[in-house]
Amino acid sequence: MRINCLSCGHKLDLDDAYDDYAGQVKCLVCGTMLEIRTEEGDVRAVAVAMRTGALATGARENTP
Repeated sequence: MRINCLSCGHKLDLDDAYDDYAGQVKCLVCGTMLEIRTEEGDVRAVAVAMRTGALATGARENTP
Protein backbone atom coordinates (compact mmCIF):
# COMPACT_ATOMS: atom_id res chain seq x y z
CA MET A 1 0.00 0.00 0.00
CA ARG A 2 1.28 3.49 -0.82
CA ILE A 3 0.42 6.90 0.56
CA ASN A 4 1.79 10.31 -0.35
CA CYS A 5 3.18 12.64 2.30
CA LEU A 6 0.84 15.61 2.49
CA SER A 7 3.77 17.91 3.22
CA CYS A 8 6.41 17.01 0.62
CA GLY A 9 4.67 14.53 -1.71
CA HIS A 10 7.10 11.67 -1.05
CA LYS A 11 5.55 8.24 -1.64
CA LEU A 12 5.59 6.04 1.45
CA ASP A 13 5.37 2.28 0.97
CA LEU A 14 3.56 0.57 3.84
CA ASP A 15 3.80 -3.18 4.31
CA ASP A 16 1.08 -5.64 5.30
CA ALA A 17 1.39 -4.70 8.98
CA TYR A 18 -0.53 -1.53 8.12
CA ASP A 19 -3.49 -3.30 6.46
CA ASP A 20 -5.75 -2.57 9.48
CA TYR A 21 -4.10 0.35 11.24
CA ALA A 22 -5.01 3.64 12.88
CA GLY A 23 -2.13 5.80 14.06
CA GLN A 24 0.85 7.81 12.99
CA VAL A 25 3.57 7.24 10.44
CA LYS A 26 6.56 9.49 9.82
CA CYS A 27 7.71 10.67 6.41
CA LEU A 28 11.38 9.74 6.23
CA VAL A 29 12.12 12.60 3.82
CA CYS A 30 10.67 15.67 5.57
CA GLY A 31 9.83 14.27 9.04
CA THR A 32 6.13 15.15 8.94
CA MET A 33 3.98 12.93 11.12
CA LEU A 34 0.91 11.67 9.28
CA GLU A 35 -2.20 10.33 10.98
CA ILE A 36 -3.52 7.45 8.88
CA ARG A 37 -6.39 4.98 9.02
CA THR A 38 -6.50 1.85 6.89
CA GLU A 39 -8.98 -1.01 6.66
CA GLU A 40 -8.41 -4.30 4.86
CA GLY A 41 -5.43 -2.88 2.99
CA ASP A 42 -7.25 0.25 1.77
CA VAL A 43 -6.39 3.77 2.89
CA ARG A 44 -9.45 5.39 4.50
CA ALA A 45 -7.94 8.63 5.82
CA VAL A 46 -4.66 10.58 5.79
CA ALA A 47 -4.04 13.84 7.62
CA VAL A 48 -1.10 15.77 9.02
CA ALA A 49 -0.90 14.90 12.73
CA MET A 50 -1.52 17.77 15.12
CA ARG A 51 1.65 19.01 16.76
CA THR A 52 1.86 19.65 20.47
CA GLY A 53 4.17 21.83 22.49
CA ALA A 54 5.29 25.45 22.58
CA LEU A 55 6.56 25.65 19.01
CA ALA A 56 3.23 24.50 17.58
CA THR A 57 1.37 27.32 19.33
CA GLY A 58 3.63 29.99 17.92
CA ALA A 59 5.54 30.55 21.16
CA ARG A 60 9.28 30.83 20.93
CA GLU A 61 11.81 28.82 22.87
CA ASN A 62 14.18 30.79 25.05
CA THR A 63 17.62 29.81 23.90
CA PRO A 64 20.75 31.62 25.08
